[in-house]
Amino acid sequence: MSHFFSLRILIGLLILGQVNNTFAQNNGEVRTSIPLNQNWQFAKDPKKVGAKYLKFTSVDIPHTWNAVDVMDDEPGYYRGLGYYKKKLVLRPNWKHKKIQLYFNGVNQEAEVYLNGKKIGNHIGGYTGFSIPLENLQFNGTDEIMVKVDNSFNESIAPLTADFTFFGGIYRSVSLLVLDQVHFSDTKYGSTGVFVQAKNVSEQGAEILVSGSLANTTAITKQIKVKTEVLDATGKSMGNAESRFVIGSGNTLNFQLPIAKVPFPKLWSPENPYLYKAITSLLDAKTGKILDQIKTPVGLRFFKFDVQKGFFLNGKPYKLMGASRHQDFAGMGNAVPAALQVKDIELLKKMGGNFLRVAHYPQDQAIMDACDQLGIITTVEIPVVNEITETEVFYRHCEHMQLEMIKQNFNHPSVVAWAYMNEVLLKMKFNKEPERKQQYIANITKLAQRLENLTRKTDSTRYTMMANHGDVNGYNAAGLTKIPMLVGWNLYQGWYGGKAEDFGPALDRIHQTIPDKPMLVTEFGADVDPRIHSFNPIRFDKSLEYGMLYHQIYIKDMLKRPFVAGAAVWNLADFSSETRSETMPGINNKGLLTIDRKPKNTYFLYQAYLSANPFVKIGDGNWTWRGGTEISQNLTVISNLDTVALTVNGKYLGKKRVVDHLANWTIDFNNGKNKIEALGRAEGKIWQDTSTINFVLQPQSMQNAKASFNILMGSQRQFIDDENQLWLPSKAYVTNTWGHIGGEPFKIKDSGRQSYGSDKNIVGTTNDPIYQTQLVGVEGYRVSVPKGKYIVTFHFAELMGNGIQTTLPYNLDSMISVRREIPEQRIFEVYLNGKPIIKKLNLAACYGVAKNVKKQFECLVTDDEGIKILFKNIEGKAVLNALQIRKID
Repeated sequence: MSHFFSLRILIGLLILGQVNNTFAQNNGEVRTSIPLNQNWQFAKDPKKVGAKYLKFTSVDIPHTWNAVDVMDDEPGYYRGLGYYKKKLVLRPNWKHKKIQLYFNGVNQEAEVYLNGKKIGNHIGGYTGFSIPLENLQFNGTDEIMVKVDNSFNESIAPLTADFTFFGGIYRSVSLLVLDQVHFSDTKYGSTGVFVQAKNVSEQGAEILVSGSLANTTAITKQIKVKTEVLDATGKSMGNAESRFVIGSGNTLNFQLPIAKVPFPKLWSPENPYLYKAITSLLDAKTGKILDQIKTPVGLRFFKFDVQKGFFLNGKPYKLMGASRHQDFAGMGNAVPAALQVKDIELLKKMGGNFLRVAHYPQDQAIMDACDQLGIITTVEIPVVNEITETEVFYRHCEHMQLEMIKQNFNHPSVVAWAYMNEVLLKMKFNKEPERKQQYIANITKLAQRLENLTRKTDSTRYTMMANHGDVNGYNAAGLTKIPMLVGWNLYQGWYGGKAEDFGPALDRIHQTIPDKPMLVTEFGADVDPRIHSFNPIRFDKSLEYGMLYHQIYIKDMLKRPFVAGAAVWNLADFSSETRSETMPGINNKGLLTIDRKPKNTYFLYQAYLSANPFVKIGDGNWTWRGGTEISQNLTVISNLDTVALTVNGKYLGKKRVVDHLANWTIDFNNGKNKIEALGRAEGKIWQDTSTINFVLQPQSMQNAKASFNILMGSQRQFIDDENQLWLPSKAYVTNTWGHIGGEPFKIKDSGRQSYGSDKNIVGTTNDPIYQTQLVGVEGYRVSVPKGKYIVTFHFAELMGNGIQTTLPYNLDSMISVRREIPEQRIFEVYLNGKPIIKKLNLAACYGVAKNVKKQFECLVTDDEGIKILFKNIEGKAVLNALQIRKID
């Protein structure tokens, strides 16, 4: 990854003083912010016994208590109470200041205590909040304690969602030291200063500054508020000021006269030019600066058109990018801001110009990076899947919406506020038609309340809802009529249908709702980077299917002007603890892995979207591959017209790039292969290199020395944690290797994969080894030379566990349910005529979806090789995978 963007962001943060809603330190001037992230004490409280009975350990912020348990094999994760405490080190000269704690994010309920007394609370896990500190001792004994609860609460959104609700103080904490007269917004957690650009054009722009301030002194104050607008070089471009009188203990809302900027440099993805508005609060008599906020200002104008899409500064822009979740491998959601910013760098490098900040407001560092790198954004609150029909729930949603808008108001990257996602997905009262209609009506009423509130709070931006594919349902509910923009989460070719259905679906939606601009707010297919297939099919989780899927979607969206924007689901893989599938606990739809390694799908988007010349060996990340034949396809991804390929020093010529792909059929060496791809553009050579390890699994094993790792009932290759390659089995042919009898395991009436299971296999991280199997297998033969071998059998019972939801994350209009009948099977296994496993009953002995590995030595003394026989006692024998190693 280039360090250019990191340097650019660092410089930008230094120039802007890390201001806006991050409340960063102002070089010891009037407004001081001291980080409080080190040396906290933490304890979980699962029995709700109270802090004084708990054993505390040292932690640093950001912190979550769910970084580990969301990835274990035990269903569920800790959702309950946790306590954090810390001693405050306060300077004596702060006694006459106003001191506040600022929390950037605590999930999801927080109660704050000072010296044992409750001083404030906050509800909602994804926005910041401030807590004033009164009656401090200033003697070294002051201690703050934060009681945090991420338990399910029917009054707080989100109620359910396809992501993990990590608990903890997972964003930074700071101590704000302010003058007694200061800008203030303790109710909604903003700086209290709002900078709005109006009437922006190439000829000029107007800047309107408003906000609120507080006087906590014992006397009435005459104050002056002024704003000066500077360009990126520090040159003054305009100013405005007003005088006010504020009484003791009062707050005051203010608005300054308009400041005009002539011939502005307009903010855009290509040139994200930022001005700076310095808003100062002064004592009108002495001229002393009492408080000061520095705000980045991007001058731009935009609109959405029903037929032609999105326009920025009068020019058409196709918004193309991704949605984002905030967690990272091994950290949960407690991710340092500097690491989060790299996500925006990767999105920019990909050529993306759009980020759907979903499904909740995210760290201010993300928003700052979008401002500085020119990424257009929408932001939303976490009303996901369903609602609770109470006034308390509605008011909490409204408060979240106001916090989101006010804390992110000053970001020029934001073009729309959103407030619901797939809210009809988890439909209640399906067996009570009248009650169901009442529930839907209450959803619509809440949507209208949030819409009215949003438009009243910020008239400069659009409003949006994101809906799943039940177009008729949302239309009937009246939900498509309420927001200014309608987003659609569409998964044709994944949760149902074919990818080729996507384009016609877009046309139908546009015809059905002709008066609302459309965005595709979600689309994607799971790609497990360990899985590959030469015959990719829906839900096999292979990279190859993901590439086919995204190729179709990209082309269908780019050629339709009425599709204003599109956000891939997701920028990176993310934690979803309730998911099973090939990588349990992870949603694999990301273009990046959860530790931010690009998949080929990321490079496909880079080829389509980036203006910079680009060449990438598409299979370059597939560094371990193999098969029974050395001739296989290799793909190069590029935005050039032609690319050339060299394999192991042999030049294979040029190929024309079609739909950003060029394909060769090449002969791999058994072992390491050096691949080089190159093209020419802008008078330069652009190239990529890769070393691919190829494992040839010959039809005859008589002279083979390589290991033998075979998946049963599978059509895909898999690379395990030890970089071992597993290949699909085949039917036995004389003097080769393969299975005798048996059929691939398939769940009846499954709307997902055509073979195998999506169960979490307990006891392993290599779940794909056990998620496919042959049922009714009669035997296995491997023609090997004489010698001693280790033969390893891998089993797992895949049937049972009662009722399973076929499509727990289905985004079509219906969710189907299947009932699994526990399988009764008892069988024995013979190895070269000797009984090695007697009366094996997987379900009874080990349970369902538990990995079982049995290993045996086998001495081959004749030319018959290895012969495995399965004998059924009850039901049908199964085999999930087989390994053979020669040890002598």
